[in-house]
Amino acid sequence: MFTAHQQKKARRHLRAPKKRVKGQVKGDINVTPLVDVVLVLLIIFMVVTPMISSGVQVDLPKTSHHDKKPDDGKDIIISIDKNKDVYVSGAKVALDNLVRVIQEQKRKFPEKALYVKGDNRTNYGTVRQVMEKLHQTGAEDIMLGTDEMKQAQPQ
Repeated sequence: MFTAHQQKKARRHLRAPKKRVKGQVKGDINVTPLVDVVLVLLIIFMVVTPMISSGVQVDLPKTSHHDKKPDDGKDIIISIDKNKDVYVSGAKVALDNLVRVIQEQKRKFPEKALYVKGDNRTNYGTVRQVMEKLHQTGAEDIMLGTDEMKQAQPQ
C-alpha cells in the first residue's frame, strides 16, 4: 500500500494549518459576541420581569392557609383598591361597565380565569358587588387573592 515515508508525508499534510487564499471567506463562526449579547439580554430580562405585574398594588387580606399562585399572566386580574375603585388588568373601570369589560376579555381570552384582588382596607360590600357582577358574566373560575399570614417564631 503506502510506504512509511508516504504515510509520514500524508500525516504532516493533514496536521498542517490550512493556508487561506487572500479574499477567501473564513468558514467558522465567532460565537463570543453572540454569547455576550445573549447574556446581557438574559440579565435585562431577569431584572425587568419582577417589575412587571398585572393589576394595581393592593394590600391583600392575610390568611393562614395560603396557596401560593405566581402571577403567570394567565389570569384576568380584577383589583379593588382602598378607595373602592375597580381595575381590570390595570385599567380603571366603572362598576356599571364591569360586566361588559369582563365579557370582552373572556371573549378574547376564553382560557383565562378571573383573579380578584380586594384591598384589605376596602369594605366587604364593595367586594361583594364586584363578585355579583362577575357572577353575571357567567364566569366559572374565580379566585380570590390573599397573602400568607406570617406565623410568630417560637423562641
